[in-house]
Amino acid sequence: MSVNIKNVIRMMGILLFVIGLCMIPSFLVAVIYQETRCTVSFSITLAICLCSGLIIMRAFPPSLIKIKARDGFLIVSMCWLVASIISAIPMCASGAIPDYVNAFFETCSGYSTTGSSILTDVESLPKSILFWRSFTHWLGGMGIIVFAAAILPSIGVEGMMIASAETPGPTLDKLTPKFADTAKNLYLIYIVFTVAETILLMVGGMSLYDALVQTFGTVGTGGFSNYGDSIAHFSSPYLQWVIIVFMTMCGTNFNLYFVLIRRGPKAMLRDPELRLYLGIMAVCTLFITIDLLAVGGYTNGFKSFTDSAFQVSSIMTTTGYATANYDIWPTFAKMLIFLVMLTGACSSSTGGGPKIIRILICLKLIRRGVALKIHPNRVYTVTLNGRAVSSEVATNITNYIFFYIFVVFAGSLVISFNGFDLLTTFSSVITCLGNVGPGFNLVGPTMNFSIYSHFSKIVLSFLMIAGRLELFTFFMLLSPHYWNSNKA
Repeated sequence: MSVNIKNVIRMMGILLFVIGLCMIPSFLVAVIYQETRCTVSFSITLAICLCSGLIIMRAFPPSLIKIKARDGFLIVSMCWLVASIISAIPMCASGAIPDYVNAFFETCSGYSTTGSSILTDVESLPKSILFWRSFTHWLGGMGIIVFAAAILPSIGVEGMMIASAETPGPTLDKLTPKFADTAKNLYLIYIVFTVAETILLMVGGMSLYDALVQTFGTVGTGGFSNYGDSIAHFSSPYLQWVIIVFMTMCGTNFNLYFVLIRRGPKAMLRDPELRLYLGIMAVCTLFITIDLLAVGGYTNGFKSFTDSAFQVSSIMTTTGYATANYDIWPTFAKMLIFLVMLTGACSSSTGGGPKIIRILICLKLIRRGVALKIHPNRVYTVTLNGRAVSSEVATNITNYIFFYIFVVFAGSLVISFNGFDLLTTFSSVITCLGNVGPGFNLVGPTMNFSIYSHFSKIVLSFLMIAGRLELFTFFMLLSPHYWNSNKA
């Protein structure tokens, strides 16, 4: 086996140490609100994480062996899985979510920024647990791309190698000579968005605690709220529009913000993925607004437009917040919601789903196919941003789309043993694999995933992680060829 196990184990040690540090804010929240059981569970868990992390790092010093691509795939997958396993412990130990499978589902949903939940009474949970639950969104939002690239130089690993393991395809640009510097710059933008939204939400009347929880779910495009009725709890158009703007911004390719800073808004808006992303969002919002006014029972135009814009941006960016129950909207409006659920957000954003870049290139390939049927001898090159899309990239994208469809049907078949209706079963898999959050019918925006068996919850949890890691990164670990091949 050619995987460098020492580097993988050392990375797990670093991960444990970082998770321990990240639990400190939630521990402080537990202390502030005098939640004794949560204080104890967080203190013990973070102490174990910090100590075990340090022990592992000392036992496995930096290796001189250069990391290989296969190491990156294993490290990335293990990071998400281990993070979810460890982070569920305080939820279970505190008694907030006594069933470990449910707690594991919740943390997988958090780190993968899915937002699907098994909780039937969110408000009854301790504030520190709800804070930690939402903070996993913030940690998972920027993803292992940035996390790994920022800290892996300490073990002699190239951050770009790990980043490519998480985001195969034309989705990641190196913005500075050193990828670690790129990682830090991306996190700087991420933090600026976090601070800005928190302030704007507090201006709208939210407490600091509420503002932080909703912000974690927005900038991480996750969607966990500390209220059962999500953002509808606040009944404020101002707050809804602040969240709409930040969901849309965080569903945009973060590389484009460097383009904005360096070359201005015109250069940013010339990006074809961004234009398709905003175009789909605008058209769907317009059509849903009209449909709601015409046959959906809405009489207030602004209310209809706000609800439409919120749900379209929430589902398309895979955030999953809700201000209205779209499950009772007219069929045409629900079909448009289902459409944007299948597109996802932009590449190199905090959003999930198949990604707009893949949809765009597939559309270009379809147009190329039609053109070649009409003019067989024509030379037709598929381009993106003025550069030709290589046959290898086109093949990888079509492979991904077909594999995505296969996993949706296979996953639906597996969880169909629960006996729920077709739309519930089908949308459960799509929303978990696409990291969206809510689905339709029994898992709609006002419902939850508590209806599923433990086995189905574990399957859906793994689908969340697989979807976040772009499928191939996760599923290739199940291949004997991965473990037996001696190739780099």
